[in-house]
This record gives sequence, C-alpha cells and structure tokens, in this order.
Amino acid sequence: MSWRVRIVHTTGYRYELPVTQSYNEARMTPRADRRQNVVVSRVETTPATRAYRYTDYWGTEVTSFDLHAPHVELKVVASSVVETGAEEEPVRTASWTDLRADALLDRYTEFLDWTGYVPRDRELAAVARGLKRGLGPADAVLAASNWVHDQLTYQSGTTGVHSSATDAWQAREGVCQDFAHVTLVLLRAMGIPARYVSGYLHTKPNGEIRETVRGESHAWIEAWTGGWWGYDPTNAVPVGPRHIWVAHGRDYADVAPLKGIYSGGASAALDVTVEVTRLA
Repeated sequence: MSWRVRIVHTTGYRYELPVTQSYNEARMTPRADRRQNVVVSRVETTPATRAYRYTDYWGTEVTSFDLHAPHVELKVVASSVVETGAEEEPVRTASWTDLRADALLDRYTEFLDWTGYVPRDRELAAVARGLKRGLGPADAVLAASNWVHDQLTYQSGTTGVHSSATDAWQAREGVCQDFAHVTLVLLRAMGIPARYVSGYLHTKPNGEIRETVRGESHAWIEAWTGGWWGYDPTNAVPVGPRHIWVAHGRDYADVAPLKGIYSGGASAALDVTVEVTRLA
C-alpha cells in the first residue's frame, strides 16, 4: 500500500538583537529511493536569499544559504509532496560471520563506530549480548528495537537536542531521537552496521485522505543485515507508507534539519512546526 503525502516543515529563529550575518544549512528535503518518490520539493527562506544545493557525504540534499543584512528573525519553510511505499521487510541474508568479514567492517566502519550521541555504554553492551543470543542479525535488530520501545517512556522535555543515548537510558525517558540513539548503541555493540534516519511520520495509521497531523520531525534506524532496511523503535513498527525519510548518518549531528552560525543577535529562540497531510 502506498501513500501520497504533503509535508510542510517550518523552522527558524527569533533573535533578541539584530543578527548582522549568518551562514546556514538546511537538511529538510526528502530523498528518492526504491520506496519513496519525491513529486515536488522546495525550500524558501525569510528574509529571502539565494540558496545553493548540494549532496553531502551521507547522501543528504543540503540547502545552503547565508544572510548579510541585519535581521531579527530567520524562517525556513520546506514544502514537499512525496509518494511512499509499503512496509519494509527485514533483510535476512547476512549471518553473524558475514558481519565480521574484513571487507564489510571496512565498508561500514562509520556505522559501527561510537559517537558523541551514540557512545560506548557498558550496561547497554551487556543488554545487547543478551538480546542477540540465539537470534540471527535481522531478528536481533527487531529484538533491540522492541526492547528500547518497552524500556523507554516517550516524554518531551526530559532530554535535549544535545543528550546522548546514555543520558536517555539513565533517564529511561526521551523522544524519538533518543529511542533511535539507544537502539544504535545496542546494534553497534552487537556488530550490526546501523544508521540514524531523520524524516517525518503521519502519526495516524488509518489517516483519512486530506487529514493533517501536526508535530515535529521524526527519527528511526536502519540496519544492514545483507541490505539496508528500516525500523521505528519509538512506535515499534516497520518503516512504511507513513514514514518519509530525509537524511541518514551516524547520529543526529549528521542530519540536523537546520544548523548554522551567526554574529550578533545575543540569544535566539527556536520555532518548529511540521504539518503532514495524507493526499492519497
């Protein structure tokens, strides 16, 4: 079953004092692949500026722009229409022996290494050893994802944008970013290449045509077990027609929707809204 979905992602900053110049990167454009077709997509800024698009190291489309006139507000609106595919099935062609092969370790080393958001954690490593016992790699991915879903409580405000998987695990609470990061710790401890995916989710499985849901960006994981496939540990569901992917990388730092630097402005308040509408 496929969906056609419209996404309007609005984000930006309000500054306490005028900003004299800023340099920014937006990662808010959905990508096309075997299960997702981008019908139309555009990124607009206020104040208006000339933007440059390029594909980064991880395969994400980046909209880069800079402003050199004083401004007290920056708004970025990314609008897209995307056709999505059916639920992804686990890929079961790789064995544990395959995952230990030197060629594979070299190819996917970046998705096996530890990062600031996905650090080595002794307690979670012990959990990973227990979860993988007696299972093949694909079933171990499902076991880890569902374990995180059961162990963490979805709660906004407990963690922040800079919180690591260890922070979320100690709190036993977090948001989708934290569910993904904790799952990545488990999978990398098992020796399964795994990456962070950012995108959007229509939160109603039986959403009606023209029904809009409002929220924020979403995150899930992809694992390599003979091929890449995705799973959503926050909701304990396969990635399917309600998921729209934008970017993937080692962790959140590689896929942040909007980041940049600026001079002046003093403190800044971040505003984010996401509207996801099922069109067909």
